[in-house]
Amino acid sequence: MSLSSHIEELRRKHENLSDKVESAQRSPGVSDLEIAELKKQKLRLKEEIVRLSHA
Repeated sequence: MSLSSHIEELRRKHENLSDKVESAQRSPGVSDLEIAELKKQKLRLKEEIVRLSHA
């Protein structure tokens, strides 16, 4: 897998997590802890994207 395709895959995962976070925030049955974990995963992906983009 090339670096650019790997970054693109990470961006796709980041976008999917964004959708999950938005959906979870609108759902009353989802705990704040679950939302926080999704946001942490999203942040880790973003940091990895930035790191690889500047490599």
